[in-house]
Amino acid sequence: MADLDYDSNRTFAAAVERSRKIEEDISVNPKKYRVLTGDRPTGRLHIGHYFGSLQNRVRLSRMGVPTMILIADYQVLTDHDAFQEISQNTKQLVIDYLAAGIEPGDNVIIYPHSYVPECNQLMLPFLTLVSNAELSRNPTVKEEIQSAGLKNVNAGMYTYPIHQACDILFCKGNVVPVGKDQLPHLELTRTIARRFNEKFCAGRDGVFPEPQALLSKTPSILGLDGSQKMSKSRGNAIMLSATEDETAKLIKKAKTDQERHITYDPVNRPEVANLLMLISLCTKDDPEAIAERIGDGGGGMLKSILTEALNEELRPLRQKRAELEKNPDYIRKVLSDGAEKAREIAVKTLEEVRAAMNMVI
Repeated sequence: MADLDYDSNRTFAAAVERSRKIEEDISVNPKKYRVLTGDRPTGRLHIGHYFGSLQNRVRLSRMGVPTMILIADYQVLTDHDAFQEISQNTKQLVIDYLAAGIEPGDNVIIYPHSYVPECNQLMLPFLTLVSNAELSRNPTVKEEIQSAGLKNVNAGMYTYPIHQACDILFCKGNVVPVGKDQLPHLELTRTIARRFNEKFCAGRDGVFPEPQALLSKTPSILGLDGSQKMSKSRGNAIMLSATEDETAKLIKKAKTDQERHITYDPVNRPEVANLLMLISLCTKDDPEAIAERIGDGGGGMLKSILTEALNEELRPLRQKRAELEKNPDYIRKVLSDGAEKAREIAVKTLEEVRAAMNMVI
């Protein structure tokens, strides 16, 4: 079994080129693709999720691309003790999705991982296709262990990339929207698909496609501290469910610097540049042009403009969110309908897997 290659520069360059070609083709042939994306239910979503992934999911689904949106509830158990809140967090994720403009139906399926047992039955054959050394070397796993501060690492954390492979391949997802940091996980999924097809489908069509990365074009969004990725656990995020007043108070506390004149300089002035980028994502104006307009207006004017722009951008979402909060039966129906549709897909795939492995009785 050849070892996986995580050569970051070469792998990233190839992924960028493949992603570019997919973007060109996907608007012409949307039904040729199936997108798999999703989140772990560890809390409500924030504006980093909104600009970084939700808007893209809405865009793809409205283009007619079949889209599977996974709520990875089992994966919360790998590095969180918040299992008491998984059910509530799952429902809040759905509310965020729908409020952002995602419309569930035959083309868009929202479902919780734990309600698709056939997907998890792929774990055993997939585990036989990967070595312990390959799992231990996965840089994304190492980073997640470090960020979670885990001292006793459970086996679920090491097999986390295999779980992701099951999630992607059970529905034969061939496009996965990711950032650069998630490429090692996806590369492992591609390797598992290839190894399964080579081992069990020799001389005939393979069961699984090798999924491609659709790389995010949204710049990395820092938290309000200007130094780390936006995260609820770090206390540097603005949640989509926040009120306009709460948003204003959080932005008022955002870190800037000592220079009054505002310029867009991501290298030397990351805190200021991050706030300018957030305004740009709301208004579609270039951050350099926004900085020039503010000029000597200083951090106060910068934060005032961001508050107005962000509240304007999120106002329709928040209004819809408030309506959805009043309809828990509909949220449960979205999840139960999605789980049923996902299981139909999973059962069919598992039948193909059994046949390939000569396990049909």
